[in-house]
Amino acid sequence: MIEVFKTDVDNRDLARLLVNKIHEYFDHCHANFDLDDCDRILRVKGIQSETEVYEIIGLVKNFGFQAHILPDDDSFFDGNLIAHDTELNNS
Repeated sequence: MIEVFKTDVDNRDLARLLVNKIHEYFDHCHANFDLDDCDRILRVKGIQSETEVYEIIGLVKNFGFQAHILPDDDSFFDGNLIAHDTELNNS
């Protein structure tokens, strides 16, 4: 599973340190930051359980930063497409 987190990490050296810690504690995962994104994204691929999601959030918090799960926007788009398709079929 891939999880995307919004963070307040703003330093590349600290981001590198956090990625290294994630790889150390979750050796089956691959993590990276996108600090150029307005949400300072942390992506983690290979998460095996919901518990690991919260452990990653806790790890980030232990370094003095926040991490919040970004909602999956696919459901928003799917709903709009279904409504649009329904409107077209009723015309």
